Amino acid sequence: MQTKIIGLELFDGALDTRTIYANWYDFAANNNLGANSVFTGIVRAENGYEGLSFDIYEPLLEEWFLGWSKNALEKGVFLRMAHSKGDVLNHQSSYIAGVFSQKRRACLDIFESFIEDFKHKAPIWKYDIKNNQRFYAKERSHKLPFSGILS
Repeated sequence: MQTKIIGLELFDGALDTRTIYANWYDFAANNNLGANSVFTGIVRAENGYEGLSFDIYEPLLEEWFLGWSKNALEKGVFLRMAHSKGDVLNHQSSYIAGVFSQKRRACLDIFESFIEDFKHKAPIWKYDIKNNQRFYAKERSHKLPFSGILS
């Protein structure tokens, strides 16, 4: 199942990166956007874990993403993001961010700050999967501003 919110796509399970890349490429071509930067997060095999699992608070994620999108559009930049809900096994993708603009400078100026802010402020909770059980990955999580979570 897929949820779609103005440039934000949420999928159950691992992302179909080839399809998402193709759709985003078409978006850039159809809108005459000559620059696009795509960041893809792939679950690493480490510490004996079988994968990761994700819980998302969608209303807050939508608010976060729409805020970024509004600011980016003022600079002529379009944002796209896809993220997994639920389980994603090792070597599968759980996160893709895309930044699109007519010229490369505008695209590159926002790319890193968008991805870093996502890592620290998006309301997505990560769990490690081991022996088919989920364990909250607190040591790799960040306190969400104004939420009281992880305080």
